[in-house]
Amino acid sequence: MKRIVLLRLGHRPERDKRITTHVGLTARLLGAEGMLLASDDPGIVKTLEDVVRRWGGDFYVKKNVNFKQEIKEWKDAGGKVCHLSMYGVNLPGVTDELKSCDKLMIVVGAEKVPPEIYQLADWNVAVGNQPHSEVAAVAITLDRIADGEPLEREFPNAELTIVPSERGKHVIENPND
Repeated sequence: MKRIVLLRLGHRPERDKRITTHVGLTARLLGAEGMLLASDDPGIVKTLEDVVRRWGGDFYVKKNVNFKQEIKEWKDAGGKVCHLSMYGVNLPGVTDELKSCDKLMIVVGAEKVPPEIYQLADWNVAVGNQPHSEVAAVAITLDRIADGEPLEREFPNAELTIVPSERGKHVIENPND
């Protein structure tokens, strides 16, 4: 099974709270096992841990990480690093290489990514050569490299489960085991 983790750089708590939360939610939905946050924002951790508690799965968030150390440890353990931006090689040109990785760290920034990221990454990947949201970049990339259909994934130990329906909201509460 492929291991994917997301590294979020440049989070500014006063400005990026919703975007960083959405990056984490998107990564969780589309198959990442966790998010490493290069910031000390306990609110992001609390929000995402609450989502996992209520909606299931085992997604984790680790805050206040040293991005250089995390990348070094990941690579030392045989992992590869893909930095998503609007610069670099185009995603369609490296999708097969990314799919073949058993252990992949996806890096997304906020305002300004430290220049050394471009050297530390195995791939600098452009998800479109126009300004765009890091949420969109994570979603498109994870969807393109997914094993199977990521939107049909089940999340174990959920307190709540949405039942697909043509109209309205149908949510069931699962019994506590």
